[in-house]
Amino acid sequence: MTLKAIALNCSLKGRAGEQSSTDKMIGLVASALAAHGVSFVETIRIVDHDVRPGVTSDEGEGDAWPDIRRRILAANILIFGTPVWLGQMSSVAKRVLERMDAFLSETDEQGRMPSYGKVAVAAIVGNEDGAHGISADLYQGLSDTGWTIPAAAVSYWVGEAMGKTDFKELPEVPEKVRSTAAMVASNAAHLANLLAKQPYPGVGG
Repeated sequence: MTLKAIALNCSLKGRAGEQSSTDKMIGLVASALAAHGVSFVETIRIVDHDVRPGVTSDEGEGDAWPDIRRRILAANILIFGTPVWLGQMSSVAKRVLERMDAFLSETDEQGRMPSYGKVAVAAIVGNEDGAHGISADLYQGLSDTGWTIPAAAVSYWVGEAMGKTDFKELPEVPEKVRSTAAMVASNAAHLANLLAKQPYPGVGG
């Protein structure tokens, strides 16, 4: 079985604008996953789609979330990418987590959410500290909505405080960041393989 990975880029920048540093970090993790035979499907830039506010899986005509939901649930691994803004994940990332809240009421006969058996990791970039706090909040939100978090599940880079350099502007990826991305990918692929072969049993109805 070939595992598939997909990414959500929760940058505030649309694809038509300048390149996103979050895309660069997502690409680093996706490349590392490829070394484990994981096929990378696509990156979905959330701001390029009309994802409505709300906590259901379909907020009505024109809502782009139902199709995005379908695409992320068709993959085995989710790379959740967000920049650091004011020390926090982006407002776009928070909206995505709010839409995933619907999973709690969409369980099957064994009480399993549609995201059960799917692995999620984080890709975070920013110019000041915040990656640890964001990953903690993301882990909680993703776990609450049924995703499985592997060990060492975040690849991140934060620049110098008050600095002006973006991750995408670095002449080369720091070795520590590259090796961390490799570990994230290794753990995610291993866990996704296990879950694909032996899904969570849930509980009897």
